[in-house]
Amino acid sequence: MWPSLLLLLLLPGPLPLSGMDDTAFPHLGESSQPPPRACPLRCSCPRADTVDCDGLDLRVFPDNITRAAQHLSLQNNQLQELPYNELSRLSGLRTLNLHNNLISSEGLPDEAFESLTQLQHIYVAQNKLSVAPQFLPRSLRVADLAANQVMEIFPLTFGEKPALRSVYLHNNQLSNSGLPPDAFRGSEAITTLSLSSNRLSYLPPSLPPSLERLHLQNNLISKVPRGALSRQTQLRELYLQHNQLTDSGLDATTFSKLHSLEYLDLSHNQLTTVPAGLPRTLAILHLGRNRIRRVEAARLHGARGLRYLLLQHNQLGSSGLPAGALRPLRGLHTLHLYGNGLDRVPPALPRRLRALVLPHNRVAVLGPRDLTATPRLAELNLAYNRLASARVHRRAFRRLRALRSLDLSGNQLTRLPMGLPSGLRTLRLQRNQLRMLEPEPLACLDQLRDLNLAHNRLRVGDIGPGTWHELQALQVLDLSHNELSFVPPDLPEALEELHLEGNRIGHVGPEAFLSTPCLRALFLRANRLHMTSISAEAFLGLPNLRVVDTAGNPEQVLIRLPPTTPRGPRAGGP
Repeated sequence: MWPSLLLLLLLPGPLPLSGMDDTAFPHLGESSQPPPRACPLRCSCPRADTVDCDGLDLRVFPDNITRAAQHLSLQNNQLQELPYNELSRLSGLRTLNLHNNLISSEGLPDEAFESLTQLQHIYVAQNKLSVAPQFLPRSLRVADLAANQVMEIFPLTFGEKPALRSVYLHNNQLSNSGLPPDAFRGSEAITTLSLSSNRLSYLPPSLPPSLERLHLQNNLISKVPRGALSRQTQLRELYLQHNQLTDSGLDATTFSKLHSLEYLDLSHNQLTTVPAGLPRTLAILHLGRNRIRRVEAARLHGARGLRYLLLQHNQLGSSGLPAGALRPLRGLHTLHLYGNGLDRVPPALPRRLRALVLPHNRVAVLGPRDLTATPRLAELNLAYNRLASARVHRRAFRRLRALRSLDLSGNQLTRLPMGLPSGLRTLRLQRNQLRMLEPEPLACLDQLRDLNLAHNRLRVGDIGPGTWHELQALQVLDLSHNELSFVPPDLPEALEELHLEGNRIGHVGPEAFLSTPCLRALFLRANRLHMTSISAEAFLGLPNLRVVDTAGNPEQVLIRLPPTTPRGPRAGGP
């Protein structure tokens, strides 16, 4: 019996009873469980193929990274180099994120990526590279080397990559000499290329014909060589703003082959005319901040599909946009002419125009026929011109039945214009010289929701009886910075937001807001109110009131809202 007893004593536990399997004793199966997943110290490994070491202030490449890793994030650290022996182990990597480190070109050996034959996404932006890697894997899809100090790339950096779709090289120090003519040879799938904020002096030749988006803004480009864009028939967006382009740097063929182009930005250059040869597909053309003195219809014939034309801050003056100049643009939706020295609304504008933006010009007259050519106009901005009431004809707006927003702020109006379109939703008249309000100009504006009369010279006695009567839909009224001594009576019933700051109001009586039961926000700051200036009953009928701002008065004014009023933020104090 002794041998049997000895055998029992050596067993790790009690013998299983007949009819029971190992599941009754979980500890017996522990040896078959997989070992704990290896993960570098302080990093996280949410999946077997993912290692995240983001923002750990690492100075050396972490060890103990599993060979199974496919996605490795080392961004936001202080790495200065990538050890080849560590990186070569990770042959299954598909994503390598090194964004925002201190890696120099010397710390990124040429052979570093030789073993990464499955790498698809590499992010090395915001490091200290002075030259690009000589070789990147053929499997690459996205390469981001932006915000370094790269002065040179090589033929196999981005060349011979049939799957490569996006290359980001913006905010570097690339000149044309650092960009070889075969830089993208064999990479016929690239759709996005960003070379903005570099030192290029002309548009690089031999760009991929597959491009759909090309960013070249903020360079030193003064010329687009003939034929440089002749193969880019799929290009949809071209950004050339903030360069040194002149009329002689472009020719009639520069853009003519871009049969898919929809968006072209040439703003902030030195052009004096609209470029020739614009494609029919173009929908948005930015020409702001150039030196354009005249727009000719012949230059726009090819761009008949144009929807948005931005010409702000040029030098068109009184004759730079003659009648018929925009006639080819029958589908034009928006025309921006901000800051051009125009003294009248341009004649014969496209009939389908929906938005006309003319602020900061010298328009002094608005005649009865100046706007008749644009009956579909929904937005008209004539802010900060030289319009006086006597020179705005009472029939100037009569054809604008679709007008919804009218901005006449910053002019010299002393009274409201007559004949305003009944469909207006927004009317801006701040910073004029309005001295009176009469019911007649507002009589038909029963759809108006936002009326801004701030920074004028209005007094309560100058507001005629019944002025607000027809404004049944008005929700926002700004009467700030006028000369009001008390809250105007009989304000519109639908009003939700009332601005009265910066006036001379010294008293708010119990009847002040009887006509505005929907009021939600009231601004009374910077008036002449004291502790006893506001009647306690003034807010009793305002169940929706959330904001009462009384700051900046001679004394701190505390507002007690009725208990039934939902509480919200309230400003008060000196």
